[in-house]
Amino acid sequence: MCAGAPRHEDVRPNIVARRLPGSGVKGSDRDSVAVTCLRITCHVRRLSHRVDQATRTTSKMNSTSSVNLSSAGERRGVPCLLFFAFLLTAASGIASAQTDAGTLPSHAQVSRYGSGWDCVRGYDREAQTCVPIQVPPNAYLNSSGNRWECNRGYMKAGRLCVAVKVPEHAYAEDSPFGTGWQCNRGYHQTERGCTLVSVPENAYPVDSTYGRGWECSRGFRLVGQACAPVKVPSNGFLGRYGDDWQCERGFVKHGETCAVVDVPGNAYLDASGNSWQCERGFKREQTVCTTLTMPANAHIGYSGNDWSCADGFRRNDDSCVPDSSAR
Repeated sequence: MCAGAPRHEDVRPNIVARRLPGSGVKGSDRDSVAVTCLRITCHVRRLSHRVDQATRTTSKMNSTSSVNLSSAGERRGVPCLLFFAFLLTAASGIASAQTDAGTLPSHAQVSRYGSGWDCVRGYDREAQTCVPIQVPPNAYLNSSGNRWECNRGYMKAGRLCVAVKVPEHAYAEDSPFGTGWQCNRGYHQTERGCTLVSVPENAYPVDSTYGRGWECSRGFRLVGQACAPVKVPSNGFLGRYGDDWQCERGFVKHGETCAVVDVPGNAYLDASGNSWQCERGFKREQTVCTTLTMPANAHIGYSGNDWSCADGFRRNDDSCVPDSSAR
């Protein structure tokens, strides 16, 4: 019963509880929600009763005042009614959550990302169930726990792990792909195993699965299946890779020799050291540097070896003429 309110009807928690949607709500949750709903209902009734009393005691007031007072009472009850609706929605959410949890298959858990569910470690999803992962001998569950991998020295063969047969002059590798083994340095992998690499004179074996299995030593170059010496001329040196030569600064390749770079007057060796460039204010003409002749309204350009017209002028052959388009 609501204290301070007229006995219009017998309001009991079980009546409100029966009106709550969702049969999945537990008894304790249903009773708690019902009691709260009863309190809110009583509060609304008390507010309505007070409005009625105020209306009777102020009968001398005009009808406009009564309407305003009644409207104020209704506005006071609106937040309670909204909260009452919120409680009904929360009760439905509780029931829905319990229903979703009840649909989880065995050995499953609610997904950490988004909605749905995932199987626990050691189980894999098949349709709407979680089945145990059958880990064969000589295997282990991976870090994710959703599949298995073979131990080192074993390879996958269907649903089993078979031992890798490492041939002579080879070693087992960790990669789950390929043959499961690699040849030692100095041996070449074939279908039958590892064969000794025949390294020619002035060469050395390399750790490579493919190719010749050897490279020429520094100072030698590949010629057919042999290594021939690199003939470095005077004023030359071995290149970075050791199988070719380059000329020293101030010299340039000329056939199989290094010739002196002939630097003309008003020029200097460029950054490569194998050619030359004219000084600023000079231009190259065949093997010499000539003075740069500029017309009126011109200046030395960015390179320093040519000229450009000033603003408002354009180049026309060997002169600068007014640029009509710039006006």
